[in-house]
Amino acid sequence: MGQQEKVSTSLAGAVSEGISASLAPVDAQLERRYPGDPGTRQPVHTVYVPGELFAADTIRTWGDQALAALDEHAPDAASFAAVLGLADELAEPVYARVRAKLEREPVEDLRVDFEDGYGGRTDAEEDAHAARAARLISAAYANGTAAPYMGIRMKCMEAAVRDRGIRTLDVFLSGLLDAGGLPDGLVLTLPKVTYAEQVTAMARLLAEFEKARGLTAGRIGFEIQIETSQSILAADGTAAVARMIDAAEGRATGLHYGTFDYSACLGVSAAYQASDHPAADHAKAVMQVAAAGTGVRVSDGSTNVLPVGPTAKVHDAWRLHYGLTRRALARAYYQGWDMHPGHIPTRYTAVFAFYREGFAQAAARLAAYANRTGGDIADEPATAKALAGYLLRGLDCGALDTAEVTRLTGLTLAGLQVYAGPRRGDLTPGGK
Repeated sequence: MGQQEKVSTSLAGAVSEGISASLAPVDAQLERRYPGDPGTRQPVHTVYVPGELFAADTIRTWGDQALAALDEHAPDAASFAAVLGLADELAEPVYARVRAKLEREPVEDLRVDFEDGYGGRTDAEEDAHAARAARLISAAYANGTAAPYMGIRMKCMEAAVRDRGIRTLDVFLSGLLDAGGLPDGLVLTLPKVTYAEQVTAMARLLAEFEKARGLTAGRIGFEIQIETSQSILAADGTAAVARMIDAAEGRATGLHYGTFDYSACLGVSAAYQASDHPAADHAKAVMQVAAAGTGVRVSDGSTNVLPVGPTAKVHDAWRLHYGLTRRALARAYYQGWDMHPGHIPTRYTAVFAFYREGFAQAAARLAAYANRTGGDIADEPATAKALAGYLLRGLDCGALDTAEVTRLTGLTLAGLQVYAGPRRGDLTPGGK
């Protein structure tokens, strides 16, 4: 036993109490505005299907078409790896996992589109398509064929289409409730948001629906689609997207970047409208900073270069999509849009390669941190949280298996979640 240290203080307890009282409003604001990531599974992509084309077999059809594209243009791991420049040690495991994913869960998030991808329809036609979407989505969740996340993109809150968008949302949500209830994976997307007041209107609309149908207040959330310059920089020079998150009153779940509308809004020529354009990078960086800590996820946009035609053209489109997806992942945009079944193989290849090539190092660093064994990198608690989150995202999508993660980290799934933070209302992972 060493010498006991004498501890002395000079401040009265009332000083600490007074400071705490003065910061109580700030404490409440931090808790409300920055609750942290929800910890639930985030899909790696969103697939948009026009409302009139959505059918009971859409997800399976996309998976089958993606498999057919591989069979025709890259029938084995070596040929696919050669196209994308995958390392030899990744070729076989990634290709096998991609094919298994396309068989098991080809789409992680599907949005039935009643906006740009839908086109002009009569009111009667849109009513019928919205009601059908509700019926088919309810049936898919009931029979196990649904994607983990499904929902609709309605028309925006601009005056010309506002009433139609509200009615479509009402028809869809009412149809879900009449068919048995709102699924856990329900996602709604509000496009072309320009002013925070439009987000407030959406929050009010959902609150009124919940009240009308006796639902728990706050049950229904929605994504905000960023497609205009005004949603990034307001007229007064402030970041409008930050105000939009607050205007959602806790209902915002995501910020989705709209590559082509946003680029066109800034006058970018059609040939240069892409998710790696400097204008896109600026918009997404502002979105990312605004969303940090709020629990709102950021999603990248899409490429409109489709992998169709002769093999050489398909390979070019695959290389482009793979590169854009890897670029987004490195920038912490863990979700994007896919516009064609042929995009899905390169989406999953990019995602799986991203997690598998960094898996061993991340697992070793987390194990060293958990066991206090040190190493050549001095990680802090925030980095341990990031490492655990990285591994959990790899598990969610199917890039990693629980057994191999446990073997290299020495941590169970519950142990990983301790370091990553609580995972509330989680959905079934796509992995094993």
